[in-house]
Amino acid sequence: MTGKLDPGGPVLLVGAGKMGGAMLEGWLALGLDPKQVEIAEPRPGPEIEALCARTGMALNVQGPPPAVVLLAVKPQIAPDVMADIRMRLEPGALVVSVMAGRTLAWMAERLGPDVAIVRSIPNTPAAIGRGITVAVANPTVTGAQKALAETMLAATGEAVFVDDEALIDPVTAVSGSGPAYVFLLAESLAKAGVAAGLPADLATRLARATVSGAGELLHRSDLPAAQLRENVTSPKGTTAEALAVLMAADGLDPLMEKAVAAATRRSRELAA
Repeated sequence: MTGKLDPGGPVLLVGAGKMGGAMLEGWLALGLDPKQVEIAEPRPGPEIEALCARTGMALNVQGPPPAVVLLAVKPQIAPDVMADIRMRLEPGALVVSVMAGRTLAWMAERLGPDVAIVRSIPNTPAAIGRGITVAVANPTVTGAQKALAETMLAATGEAVFVDDEALIDPVTAVSGSGPAYVFLLAESLAKAGVAAGLPADLATRLARATVSGAGELLHRSDLPAAQLRENVTSPKGTTAEALAVLMAADGLDPLMEKAVAAATRRSRELAA
């Protein structure tokens, strides 16, 4: 995108926690005029308060009807805010949600059947601009609105649209929850190092650096993950011995399938 981010009118950010705050920082980095932003956050953190004081963004002060609303509240809080949002929406407004579990139909029922709504699932690496967000739009969303939503969501990393909302549940299980799996890998690797005789502080340092470094290598390389794995696996070497355990019939693949299936099932339960 060239030039400044122009949403075509005021932007209302509902919820300025970690994800909402990361989105906001990304928009400002794209050149969004702070004076176009209104933040609704009953418990603003010191970073948001300082940012508003520095830039002049409105914090818990109602402004003009928004052209774009970003819903970044926890799903259990959503029912309490939808009525207020509906009263402020005018024709042509776009609502973008980063809430887990709240479907397009659920939001349309509370905001109105003709409201343009995009449902999306980001993940926590958005905080450092390395997130990935998958989104789906309802039929009311125009091509221009979809492009705007993609630009705003991509402010914290990659953004991908899908046509089938049913994909959002496994997306949640893979990328939305996925960072926790990677953090668990670092924990588990450090524990295994301690069990093998390493001091705990050294095992933790090695695990963190190895997981983050391998992730960065994967990010920068065009090679498939399988090829990168093979590149560090010498026949009959130490890596091959470890991978024989991890890639056994009862190894990592079936365990990860069970984990993703469980998260997918829970995502569908939350949407019910």
